[in-house]
Amino acid sequence: MKLDPYSIKSSLKTSSGEFTYWSLEKLHDSGKKVKHLPFSIRILLENALRNFDDFAITQEHLDTLIQWSPQASDKDIPYKPARVLMQDFTGVPAVVDIASLRSEAKRKGKNPAQINPLIPVDLVIDHSVQVDYFGTNYSYQKNVEVEYERNKERYQFLKWAQKSFDNFSVVPPGMGICHQVNLEYLAQGVITRDGMAFPDTLVGTDSHTPMVNGIGVVGWGVGGIEAEAALLGQPIYFIMPEVVGLKLTGKLPAGTTATDMVLTITELLRKHGVVGKFVEVFGPGLDHLSVPDRATISNMSPEFGCTVSYFPIDDRTLDYMRKTNRSESQIQLVEDYCKANLLWRQEEDLIQYSSVVELDLGLVEATVSGPKRPQDKILVRDFKPKFEELLKSVHGRDYIPIDKREEVSRFLEEGGGQTEDQSGTSAPADTEIKTKIKNGLKTVSVKLHNEKFDLYDGSIVIAAITSCTNTSNPSVMLGAGLVARKAREKGLDVKPWVKTSLAPGSKVVTDYLEKANLMDDLEALKFHTVGYGCTSCIGNSGPLPRHIAAAVEENDLVVASVLSGNRNFEARVHPQVKMNYLMSPMLVVVYALAGRVDVDLYNEPIGYDPNLEPVYLKDIWPSQEEIDEISRQVLSPGDYQKSYGEIFEGNEIWKKLESGEGEIYPWDDSSTYIKEAPFFKGISVDVPEPGDINGANVLLKLGDSITTDHISPAGSFRENTPAGKYLNGRGVQRPDFNSYGSRRGNDEVMVRGTFANVRIKNQLAEQEGGFTTHIPTGEEMSIFDASQKYQATQTPLIVLAGKEYGSGSSRDWAAKGTNLLGVKAVIAESYERIHRSNLVGMGVLPLQFEPGENAASLGLTGQESYTISGIESGLTPGQVFEVVAVSKQGQELRFHVKSRLDSEVEIAYYKHGGILNYVLRDFLKD
Repeated sequence: MKLDPYSIKSSLKTSSGEFTYWSLEKLHDSGKKVKHLPFSIRILLENALRNFDDFAITQEHLDTLIQWSPQASDKDIPYKPARVLMQDFTGVPAVVDIASLRSEAKRKGKNPAQINPLIPVDLVIDHSVQVDYFGTNYSYQKNVEVEYERNKERYQFLKWAQKSFDNFSVVPPGMGICHQVNLEYLAQGVITRDGMAFPDTLVGTDSHTPMVNGIGVVGWGVGGIEAEAALLGQPIYFIMPEVVGLKLTGKLPAGTTATDMVLTITELLRKHGVVGKFVEVFGPGLDHLSVPDRATISNMSPEFGCTVSYFPIDDRTLDYMRKTNRSESQIQLVEDYCKANLLWRQEEDLIQYSSVVELDLGLVEATVSGPKRPQDKILVRDFKPKFEELLKSVHGRDYIPIDKREEVSRFLEEGGGQTEDQSGTSAPADTEIKTKIKNGLKTVSVKLHNEKFDLYDGSIVIAAITSCTNTSNPSVMLGAGLVARKAREKGLDVKPWVKTSLAPGSKVVTDYLEKANLMDDLEALKFHTVGYGCTSCIGNSGPLPRHIAAAVEENDLVVASVLSGNRNFEARVHPQVKMNYLMSPMLVVVYALAGRVDVDLYNEPIGYDPNLEPVYLKDIWPSQEEIDEISRQVLSPGDYQKSYGEIFEGNEIWKKLESGEGEIYPWDDSSTYIKEAPFFKGISVDVPEPGDINGANVLLKLGDSITTDHISPAGSFRENTPAGKYLNGRGVQRPDFNSYGSRRGNDEVMVRGTFANVRIKNQLAEQEGGFTTHIPTGEEMSIFDASQKYQATQTPLIVLAGKEYGSGSSRDWAAKGTNLLGVKAVIAESYERIHRSNLVGMGVLPLQFEPGENAASLGLTGQESYTISGIESGLTPGQVFEVVAVSKQGQELRFHVKSRLDSEVEIAYYKHGGILNYVLRDFLKD
């Protein structure tokens, strides 16, 4: 029986039937002033009212939500999402954890079959396809075959889970990217269940889950740890957020795209400061934005740093639902419910926001972002001089102007200057690679078969139309096709050193591109479909062609990638590519034609036609009217019906894939992919009391903006790394290593990959990458090896860090690996929301320097021994601890840090050693 403390339970008659709902309008009429609340807070309030049980969700929680003010508060609020979305990189370890909980429950004499998801879980396999093959009509098929070869064991495990668990479905490989599938198919706007109607809400094990905010659904990314707790019935608790209003006015000018808009907003909101906050979009500018345009903005919420970027439901939402083949009864339900329950976009002027940021869309210009952070906005008109500046300031290289390049190359061809022959490297046997130097200016000449070209700093080696951020938006995808068509008509081609790829987020994209006859144009420029999933955006770019890779590696070239994604962190796209730029799919095609990033698109030609006539950007850029006209011709609900009518079926390989059955997964000790999680084995029923941290050493001393990519990389790794050595020792050869992301079901691989990003800069090591100094011996070694030495002597470890620690993807292994390395606490200047929560969820104590202080200002070298006291005397949210750092010379430094255990619930999780330990103990006691 649902409790109803305010007597607001009501009945809603719809064409789908009559449903109970919790009326926010009745609550407002009773004097609670709901209409001043942002829409996103109203949805959280409804969620708490409907799930109120006066135990996990209390009267104080309701009061906190009803009394929301622009200043927010430091009080907890609960959230019980209606469903959970997972992708396979984060989903596999989550399922491993649940299967491991079952195994431990059985060992403890309990019924393991009772451990099941209590709410629907959709897992979309989208993060495992890699661009091994490209530029040919067989690329897609070959990549699919290789994907299944590499990931057979993982996929068998997921098929077992689908059979064994209740409320658990799997979307097989090759069907799309989870967020685009969510936007186009899974999201319902309003859900009916058990006779009730309520807003569609979710959490997802991927930081870009907020993309669904664009269709009016509240949802955000959490670590797999929090998602597991949610699907096992635990509310997610977090601090009442501020809500920043993003007011949009005006309309995008001709020649600009939704991508230019979102990259502009990314810089704007990062500067304003929205980390840990909600963003809610309002203003007359919304009337000019389609749901795909809105979803492009919402998708990049983690790049802003906010939790959600919410767009209230309005007529544009219903139009999109109709175009994507939602049923008329569902669309009517959404309209009826939202209008009846104060969730329809209207009366915006009544809403109070914590602060307001305004953007006139008419001022947006063509934009890219990079080379290593999404918020580093660069106007296209400034791109060339900015590249020159970054090349000098970041990489210490002098820029070689185009005219000088030709001079150097010609001079050296005639036998002048200094030439170093590098043929015979790891490139194919018939490759010639020569480095040519004149007056300090360098060019690298590459010849393979009869093809010859020169590479320089700034050459583009990867051009990827990828990521749901943009492939979910027909306007920019059709625009990219039109750019390709016009370039083809002008006789232009992509440069031979550019690895091209097209990875749509759903099969709908290829359907409408084919109907528009634009696939032929894209494929003529070698933008063949390589798969339906996250590719370059997640680090699955695949290897560079061997002659390109050898030239880059041997000459330490600063080459670039251009991609229509949302992430460009260091070493993420490809470990050999040092500069990575985000941009629209249309610009990806343009820059692939140019072959370099140092081109002034407004004044220099992109290339030359067969008659040596220059071709400029304006010659191949389509008008918005052209894009709109072709959109009207080719977009139809039937495309969505066709693609999503068979979404759970999979191809023949999936259908024939064998998997076991049974309530307990048959763990194989020899497996290098799937291994029972170590966190729950032999768990005590009683809760251990936490103690002070005494005599800790620093494992890493880090600077600002350390991302979860730095902490837990997702891409490829080499044989000389701890993870590579581990796999070699078990008979796995280098071609079969796959990626860190695909190995997340094996803790032995992942702990060795923690802090192993090749670009991480640990101030305790001379070498860049996953190295540290073992303080007692002064020996420099891998972070994993040092951890093993420390754990052998039972020495606790800490990490020192700067601002925005843990920004980026919602990787639970960034916290799990930290735990397994023996790290007991992290002391940082500030945290990104998801990673801080994940640290708590794994029993690692997040601590924060006092305002204005950091390791440098305190004079900490990281060589000291640290004691953190006050933990064992009793924990309270946000309490202050004293830290004593003792140098090798015996000098003491005392300073204070704030606990980022932000609530009583988080204290409970920390005491249990993690959130799943908490859930398991609860189950064992019951």
